[in-house]
Amino acid sequence: MDADQVLHMNGGEGMISYSNNSLHQKTIISMVKPTVQETVEELYCTLLPECLKIADLGCSFASNTLLVVSDIIESIQNTSQRLNRRPPSFQVFLNDLPGNDFNTLFKSYKKLEEEKGGQDQGFGKCFISTVPGSFYGRLFPSNSLHFVHSSYSLMWLSKVPKSLVSASGQGVVNKGNVCVAKTSPPAVHKAYLEEFQSGFTKFLKFRAQELVPGGSMVLTTMGSIKSDDPLSIWECVGLNLNDMVSEGLIEEEKLDVLNLPYYAASKEEVQKLIEEEGSFELKNLEVFKMDWDTYLKKANSKLDEQQRAAIITSHIRAVGEPFLAAHFGEAAMDELFSRFKDNVLHHMVWETCEYVNLVISLTKKL
Repeated sequence: MDADQVLHMNGGEGMISYSNNSLHQKTIISMVKPTVQETVEELYCTLLPECLKIADLGCSFASNTLLVVSDIIESIQNTSQRLNRRPPSFQVFLNDLPGNDFNTLFKSYKKLEEEKGGQDQGFGKCFISTVPGSFYGRLFPSNSLHFVHSSYSLMWLSKVPKSLVSASGQGVVNKGNVCVAKTSPPAVHKAYLEEFQSGFTKFLKFRAQELVPGGSMVLTTMGSIKSDDPLSIWECVGLNLNDMVSEGLIEEEKLDVLNLPYYAASKEEVQKLIEEEGSFELKNLEVFKMDWDTYLKKANSKLDEQQRAAIITSHIRAVGEPFLAAHFGEAAMDELFSRFKDNVLHHMVWETCEYVNLVISLTKKL
């Protein structure tokens, strides 16, 4: 299974689409907003470009992407006013894999443009285009970008480590798991870590070529949890798949050869790779945690546990269903996520289940 073809969110604007199930990602973007604003304003005051060129990598297609763009434009316009300078124009490149729903993204942009006053107002100086492709390769000309943003994308690898399953399907290393889990042997963690190291080093190297000297990046990604922490959310998916295997609802062989191209790195692993690659000055590396349902409590404190579990399930389904359905078939998805809802509720009631987030602020060395 080619990850590039199935590693995308549920498209469209339906009930289980990413458009309607990305509140968690929106909450994270809002929490990181001060870091993005501070970084972009400092960059602008230093470089004073007439056209500020921005890339959002792994943008997906919900309104979250355009929220970032809108915030940056507003921040720079305010900064220009303080400096008594004419605001720059903006060239924004929205990047994701070819399977991304770019049509929905453009519809969202047109709607936002109208809300902001159309071409006659601030968005009149914003020129947006899409750049399909993997950010683990080159995407832009040398020295062409000022600022790179990426949120909740870098934990997705370009491919599953080849060493996890033999060509014949025998000798399965990560049996019963779909990612690095607490029951995974050390060889699994090693394989995933090596794949992340290779991919993240390429990401840094190519961005260093594409950014102007002094250009900056703000990257937000999921971080790793300690071995004695409660299960990760993808481990819960794996538990439900195991239950379905034991009941004969899906084939054991299919579960044995499934490994998600997903690795949540630790702060230390990320920092070491940035230092070894050498192109960037690490301005800040922040770690913060939040409960699985914190963002729902913030949005609506009246939701009970059952309701929050149902919403979390829809959000995870919007992210994972394309990949899982390509492997197990569409018919298994309703049953899988029905079980997942009950499982998530159980873990939220009995454990403190958290997401770990890394916020990485970098500047290209002169």
